[in-house]
Amino acid sequence: MSTEKELFTVSVYTENNIGLLNRISAIFQRRHINIESLNTSPSEIKGVSRFTIVVYVSEVNMKKIIGQIEKQVEVIKAYYHKDEDTIYQVSGLFKIKSDLLFEERQIQNIIKESGARIVTVNKEFFVLEKTGKKEEVELLYRELSVFGIMQFTRSGRISVTKDEMKISTMLAAFSN
Repeated sequence: MSTEKELFTVSVYTENNIGLLNRISAIFQRRHINIESLNTSPSEIKGVSRFTIVVYVSEVNMKKIIGQIEKQVEVIKAYYHKDEDTIYQVSGLFKIKSDLLFEERQIQNIIKESGARIVTVNKEFFVLEKTGKKEEVELLYRELSVFGIMQFTRSGRISVTKDEMKISTMLAAFSN
């Protein structure tokens, strides 16, 4: 098990309780570990929420953190995965002045080459959406920032594992 820091995606399956997010983030805070990305959503199991947390940490510490997370009463199960074991995406939204869409031919080329899609257009602004790897969204940001970005936001990572998650089987047996 490596003591070298690497990027991990943590999946935490929980009951949906107030205050749990604070307690889970405190586990990372106490260890001085920055959360790179955080997403919460319903999971594939009815009534069960899923936190997807991305952290840069050693595998030794990751195992300890998983143990601490699983001690939380509302946590059903927590897993960690390396990037090569997951399929993941982020989304970015870019708000840009509408004039540029029509006056700057280069912006149209950037949009086309990046695979971004126009979500809305009005007289004042247009909004682009780009989904992909974090690096792809960051590249589009750099390319568009030359022209001026009015607003920008990027989501946390969402991911699924390449291998089957045992949580579904475990919970199906538990709920019978």
